[in-house]
Amino acid sequence: MRRQPNQADIQVNLLSRHERKAQSHDIARRLRPELDKIAAPFGARIKVAEVPPGPPVLETLVAEVYGPDYKGQQELAATIKKIFKETPGVVDLDWFVEDPQTKYDMKVDLDKAALEGVSAAEVTRTVQIGLSGASAGLLHDPSSREDIPIEVRLSRPDRSSIEDLENLKLPGPSGRQVSLREVTNVEKTTIDTSVYRKNLRPVVYVTGDVAGVVESPVYAIFKMSDAINKIQLPGGYHVKQYMGTAMPDDPNHYSMKWDGEWHVTVEVFRDLGLAFAAVLVLIYVLVVGWFKSFKTPLVIMAPIPLTLVGILPAHALMGVFFTATSMIGFIAGAGIIVRNSIILVDFIELRRSHGMSLEEAVVDAGAVRFRPMLLTAAAVVVGASVILFDPIFQGLAISLMAGEVASTVLSRMTVPVLYYLSERGRDDSTPLQMENEIVHAEV
Repeated sequence: MRRQPNQADIQVNLLSRHERKAQSHDIARRLRPELDKIAAPFGARIKVAEVPPGPPVLETLVAEVYGPDYKGQQELAATIKKIFKETPGVVDLDWFVEDPQTKYDMKVDLDKAALEGVSAAEVTRTVQIGLSGASAGLLHDPSSREDIPIEVRLSRPDRSSIEDLENLKLPGPSGRQVSLREVTNVEKTTIDTSVYRKNLRPVVYVTGDVAGVVESPVYAIFKMSDAINKIQLPGGYHVKQYMGTAMPDDPNHYSMKWDGEWHVTVEVFRDLGLAFAAVLVLIYVLVVGWFKSFKTPLVIMAPIPLTLVGILPAHALMGVFFTATSMIGFIAGAGIIVRNSIILVDFIELRRSHGMSLEEAVVDAGAVRFRPMLLTAAAVVVGASVILFDPIFQGLAISLMAGEVASTVLSRMTVPVLYYLSERGRDDSTPLQMENEIVHAEV
């Protein structure tokens, strides 16, 4: 989207991350203020666009402005853009409203051209050659691997103003040189601006990025939402804001929808949350089928939330945001945690089937089965450590490592205690003990 004549794109390739101390994001954040100083005197818009990873969105922060009148949408978008500018940490401001650009229409005066003996096609070809150039053949250079095209074109100083173009001459039938000024009329107009649409409705986009102490778009959106709510519209209305996947449904009132990375984040966490809920149901069904109990699976799955005791502080200590990969690590760790709980509960019931009391079986399980649980946690920590400093999968590694360590330490005590509390109300002559007594009686 940077292909227009008034746009330019400069790509800078950094050294390998092993040959530099600063990360690419830190370099971009350091250069952005200096580039803004260069662009400000000329009224230019400069963006420091970092190469993906990243979702396919227009920008990190995107405000979509809808309304019944396009001019009113532009005025509201200008106010929102000002709020973007006044919000700390929001950078690279832009909006999809084109500034007025001058356009010169050079129209051929057919009467004058006929008197001079030139045609409109000749005038058009002369202007086209002067501005865009024309191919004049090929240069056969023995030292070149391929033929070199020859292009006839005016130099940039000679084609940079409308006066220079009007001074171009073309031969008349009598041999007289006729300047374009004599056979054309120049009209100064403005180029038509583009109107963007989404879901068949006109929309004005206001975009921005975040670069500061807190670089999550969520916090910037919350700050700007409070300021946008204070905007007074004609008739006493306020701007209705939409977040997530909901779209404005009333075309007769002005509204705004937050898009960009925020929209992608909401969709990702929504889908992951639904997947996690489905995983919990499936785990519960499987454990019910194995232990033939509706209460025991709840004890086994109880340590799953305990992983947050390790995951959230670990993210805070390492200065890493809780991302989609962190959520994936949280979901993946649930299966490992359930496996450790099953080891404990299964060992308790095994000891009880051998005639051990509930209290002794619970204590014995926490002591004996801690070693395989510890080995499992160590394997997860070692395996996830290889991606701990990866910029994309760092959250996944932290969730797996910190969640597994916290759950291993806490579930060793939590699961036996919960199992004891759930089973202590039963009579000492439990089915497991009764079956054991019957076996001994038969023997």
